[in-house]
Amino acid sequence: MAKKVGLKTKTPMPCADAQERRHSFEEVALGYAIEQAVVEADRCIQCKNRPCVAGCPVEIDIPKFVEQVAARNFEGAYKTLMEKNVLPAICGRVCPQEEQCEKLCTLAKKWDPVGIGRIERFVADWASSMSLGGSGDVVQPPTGHKAAIVGSGPAGLTVAADLAKMGHQVTIFEALHKPGGVLVYGIPEFRLPKKIVEREVNGLKRLGVEIRTNHVIGRTFTVDELFTELGFEAVFIGTGAGLPHFPKIPGVNLIGVYSANEYLTRSNLMKAYRFPEYDTPVIRGRNVAVIGGGNTAMDSVRTALRLGAEHAYLVYRRSRAEMPARHEEVEHAEEEGIEIMLLAAPTAITGDAQSRVTSMTCIRMELGEPDASGRRSPVPINGSEFELEVDTVVFAVGQGANPLIKSTTPDLPVNKWGNILADATTGATSKPGVFAGGDIVTGGATVISAMGAGRRAARAIDAYLRSLPGSELKAS
Repeated sequence: MAKKVGLKTKTPMPCADAQERRHSFEEVALGYAIEQAVVEADRCIQCKNRPCVAGCPVEIDIPKFVEQVAARNFEGAYKTLMEKNVLPAICGRVCPQEEQCEKLCTLAKKWDPVGIGRIERFVADWASSMSLGGSGDVVQPPTGHKAAIVGSGPAGLTVAADLAKMGHQVTIFEALHKPGGVLVYGIPEFRLPKKIVEREVNGLKRLGVEIRTNHVIGRTFTVDELFTELGFEAVFIGTGAGLPHFPKIPGVNLIGVYSANEYLTRSNLMKAYRFPEYDTPVIRGRNVAVIGGGNTAMDSVRTALRLGAEHAYLVYRRSRAEMPARHEEVEHAEEEGIEIMLLAAPTAITGDAQSRVTSMTCIRMELGEPDASGRRSPVPINGSEFELEVDTVVFAVGQGANPLIKSTTPDLPVNKWGNILADATTGATSKPGVFAGGDIVTGGATVISAMGAGRRAARAIDAYLRSLPGSELKAS
């Protein structure tokens, strides 16, 4: 084996200038050039135990596609990726590889892990530049079976693609006017351009997947009507976690208070970031506070900066070490001038005579004993209150399950939080023919974990459809 060069350090990701990008919705991370991708792929030592594969929820053969990149066989690497992942350009941008495949990389025991996500993004973008979309797709003969997918987020897209490849007739029902779910309404343009999502969704259409937008299941059709009126034999529910949470503090109903879900949707799908071309109804605050410490909070506060905020604060009740947002997103935010206020939490929001936000009262926190998640619980420090002059407040403190499907499907079991109860291995619910996966089952999680749930559910749905009476006759 040739001697490795630069084994210790990951090849840096080129990024747009921080002072320029803070005023722009153009993509921040620019991606590897060919030589950078090859150099990074060559860092992989092709270890025998392949721990990175075990860390991938969609089971990509990581050593194989990385080795192909090192050998400059980019088309082969793309085909290897597409065997398991129908959204490589998306995953290469937003998947938290540092907590999954890269965390288990053998190199990470002593040095930087291989930049698996960065290489994946390079391969997907290279394939697009060469118009290789869909190359290598293998679709089985039609089975005659019909499956409905509720929601076009990462779980739904994965189920749809896998079932289509297995030969089933697949229809996705999406409530909004654009497919992609959280990929289009929840992640900003500067982190995941809409054209990337559209490109990968188009790959599903090439597989024969039908996508019906503006269809709210629970209103347009109920789950039961998908079976009885439209003739579907299996239904997968992947509606995500879109019901916002607000703390029980005074002032949350004032004008200028948003959930992160609403704030990002107005920016992403309603194109507030393209003002004045689109005069979207959203307050373009001068002083904006975002509450939370996850990726959604980071997306929101960086969006506020790009919408013209002079001061954009991130208020988080724990320390930097407990912050769940990706490290690189936190670093990008700090480079752009985001003011991160740690160990602080809001206690009240104050408004003027017109009920518009004027300030937010916060209290200092200290860390106590670990909570159920293993993180140390924040404890208020008596007498440490302070005022923050703001005109916009965005809460990114978690989301729950929308109750619409449950309220119209009374025999579909849910837990006390409203999440659908489904088998972790198969996605099967106790309602015959109904499967579920992603955030609607687990609560808010990652894109790739939702895709993993979709992959497992697709295998179970395929087995279920093929077990139905008359299945062999349909296939013939």
